[in-house]
Amino acid sequence: MNDCQFSLEFKVRDYECDIQGIVNNAVYLNYLEHARHEFLLSRGISFAELSKKKINLVVIRTELDYKSPLRSGDEFSIEVNFEQISPLCFCFNQTIYKRPDRKLVMNAKVFGTGINEKGRPCIPEEIRKNFIELSN
Repeated sequence: MNDCQFSLEFKVRDYECDIQGIVNNAVYLNYLEHARHEFLLSRGISFAELSKKKINLVVIRTELDYKSPLRSGDEFSIEVNFEQISPLCFCFNQTIYKRPDRKLVMNAKVFGTGINEKGRPCIPEEIRKNFIELSN
């Protein structure tokens, strides 16, 4: 098993599939977002609490490489790893594997930053302490 900072398990629901019987491509974005939010919560970082401080985490770019489809009832996991890209940009490297055989479904890179109350890019202290300072 690959080293990862966080993993979350899912099961495909019928309504997430399109007329072809496979998960609609847009649904994968929801899966990835949910996994990122749960990953941050596991580290004590809450979007709601950041928002109260007038700091918002935003996606600035997404790269998705679809490898194989998921179908209704399939069980899968999403692995998440955090990477600092620059002083103001970070990336969540995410991989979706079908269970139980770990067949690769998708590789994703989701780039983000924080935006403060003045609309300026920033890295929140919570992100800095949990990820950036720990890797230095």
